[in-house]
Amino acid sequence: MLLILARHGNTFAPGDTPVWVGANEDLNLVEKGLEQSRAIGRAIGRAGIIPDRVLAGPLKRTRIGAELAMEHCGFSGEIEIDQRLKEIDYGIWGGKSDLEIAETWGEAAIHDWRERSIPPAGAGWTPTPDQLASNVRSVLDNVTRDRGEDVAVLIVTSNGILRYFHTLLAGAYAAPEEAKVKTGHMCAARISSDGIKLTAWNHSPDEIEVALA
Repeated sequence: MLLILARHGNTFAPGDTPVWVGANEDLNLVEKGLEQSRAIGRAIGRAGIIPDRVLAGPLKRTRIGAELAMEHCGFSGEIEIDQRLKEIDYGIWGGKSDLEIAETWGEAAIHDWRERSIPPAGAGWTPTPDQLASNVRSVLDNVTRDRGEDVAVLIVTSNGILRYFHTLLAGAYAAPEEAKVKTGHMCAARISSDGIKLTAWNHSPDEIEVALA
């Protein structure tokens, strides 16, 4: 089977100050984010793929992103909204800029998460890393029950959740600094009875077509 993962598009317009957007910051996609969502769908369509299932997190940026992507790849089924794909609640970091966080926590704490996937102790992030890993594992187990060669599943979620997918799909030697996924970017893995082969991670829609073909 083919598993396609996508991060939602932009939630900040040019000139906006980016802040940490977690489970409690249910922002809409801006115009670029809407177009990024359409580009995800077009890339899937150009590869000749119509997903058998589409799952998305419940927040507007992932739910609407999935809807727009599906309009451009021929999927006509119902999108499955899965609470396990909801972005991490970034606690007291949520809604704050890097500058505001660095003033209190230091730049090293931001670096530890972005480059090493280490959450800050005492910042009130939820769920716990163990629960997040369990949630992602249960989603992966569910969507890979049918590993037929022609089966394709798309999951649209957020960067924090995708880091936990990377750990499972890239294997024991997964490098945490490679786990980041840019907005509007995609990942792909082939999953069979022989195991998992990660074929693309953090690729733009234009770059990923070879991995999807």
